[in-house]
Amino acid sequence: MHGWIQKLWKSRISSSAPREQEAKVTELISNSASSSSPSLSTSPAKPPQPGLSSLPRWRRKYDVLVCHSAEHRDVNEASRLVSFLEASPRSLRCFLMQRDACPGGAISTELCQAVQDSHLRALLITPDFLRDDWCQYMMHQVLSEGPMSNRIIPLVQDLSHSEYPPELRFYYYINLGGDRASGYARVTMAVLKYLDKNEKTLEEQHGQP
Repeated sequence: MHGWIQKLWKSRISSSAPREQEAKVTELISNSASSSSPSLSTSPAKPPQPGLSSLPRWRRKYDVLVCHSAEHRDVNEASRLVSFLEASPRSLRCFLMQRDACPGGAISTELCQAVQDSHLRALLITPDFLRDDWCQYMMHQVLSEGPMSNRIIPLVQDLSHSEYPPELRFYYYINLGGDRASGYARVTMAVLKYLDKNEKTLEEQHGQP
């Protein structure tokens, strides 16, 4: 466990978020909207995505939690994804362990609290993820919250289909090993779709203030 914590905090310094990847995915997501109008001067202002401004969204601290191993390449991949999701115009709220966990807090407590505080949970499943005890703990914690709740987004990288965790066999996954830009776009769409679809449900569940 001590080694895991050292890797986690060391990653604060080494993680980065390339802007080129972000620009590529932004273009991919907005392509259909921009091509539908001849010019910016003649097109009306685009309304905000449904769900992003709803009150139920703000009843949880994060839109999506990104779970990953403490290995350098997984930390970098998670950081790139989070940087993209948080950038305008998406402006999603993400939980990233090495950035958002409280220093001095118990790892299990921080992880469980992050699960409770997040609408969705993205699992970056790699060979290192499968070997990481804390990642396994997190995966089962997420599943225990509701195995068929549509709140889990499995992300697969450098992993064959046969290695895919059997616990997640009922979930479609997003493969980041090929076209990363397309994968990031699909993650974004999954989050927005969930927030939109569950807006009324969350309002009924929590009620108006």
